[in-house]
Amino acid sequence: MSSIILLFLCLFIGLGIKRLPNFPKNTHVVLNQFVLFISLPAMALYHLPEIKLSWDLLFPASVAYIGFLFAALLFIPLGKYFGWSNKLIGCLLLTAGLGNTSFVGIPVIQALYGDEGIKTLIIVDIPGTVVVLSSLGMLTAMSYSKGEKSFKLILIILIKFPPFIAFLVGLAMLMLNIHFTTEIKDVLGKLMATVSPLALVSVGFQLKIERRSKHWKFLALGLFYCLFIWPMFCFLIYCLGFKQDGLPIKVSIMEAAMPPMITGAIVAVQYGLKPRLANMMIGVGIPLSFLTMAIWYVFLEWYLK
Repeated sequence: MSSIILLFLCLFIGLGIKRLPNFPKNTHVVLNQFVLFISLPAMALYHLPEIKLSWDLLFPASVAYIGFLFAALLFIPLGKYFGWSNKLIGCLLLTAGLGNTSFVGIPVIQALYGDEGIKTLIIVDIPGTVVVLSSLGMLTAMSYSKGEKSFKLILIILIKFPPFIAFLVGLAMLMLNIHFTTEIKDVLGKLMATVSPLALVSVGFQLKIERRSKHWKFLALGLFYCLFIWPMFCFLIYCLGFKQDGLPIKVSIMEAAMPPMITGAIVAVQYGLKPRLANMMIGVGIPLSFLTMAIWYVFLEWYLK
């Protein structure tokens, strides 16, 4: 419960401090850079070397890939048909196509399913969401922004992206069965703990919901995909297609029902992909998701008894 309170508190702090002259207008830029270069790599290094590999991990690990793939299959053709700008398509892919599997996911899954649920969440988040963000997400950001689109440059920037570097290091440690000492893990854990508050304060700082904004219809479309279509795809594939059930499947579908990923929105903002829409996806999506997640939870408890 305290994590959920912190979530909303940080959003309101961000909204509040932007009205204070003590905080410069580029405060969110500094916060975003700290999250991308320090906090997120620490999270990957903290969890990845401890994962226990098995075939059962394929279902939770594939949640993020399913979400991003279907987002691309939906938004790219729609964008071409209706003549949307590349920035709009890129923004929808990075927000609606990436779920908030850790910042919101951790307190929600902990409250609903306890420590056993967190074990599945880590598989959804690190080899799933973090890897998709660090690879496909960054490729999307660079391809749909105004910057250079050569594959060589995209690859160079991707390799230099700190969360992706951390993923490669963590994966190597996992394969070689190397683990950090307790002291180093404690340090990584403390750095990792800064992800949620800093990212949420940054989003709150940038949030500006315009009643007459031209983004409302795209906001509705993006959130409908993220909160309903994506988890429905996972339900159809896992439960009806592969006849799976149990706690890991419940957690996987609930993770698919999370609101848009904060870090995905940060990347969209950093690359100039409709920053206002990106922040509205977070600012509106997070509160709304608590209603839609309750619906999904009741449905899954009824169907997967």
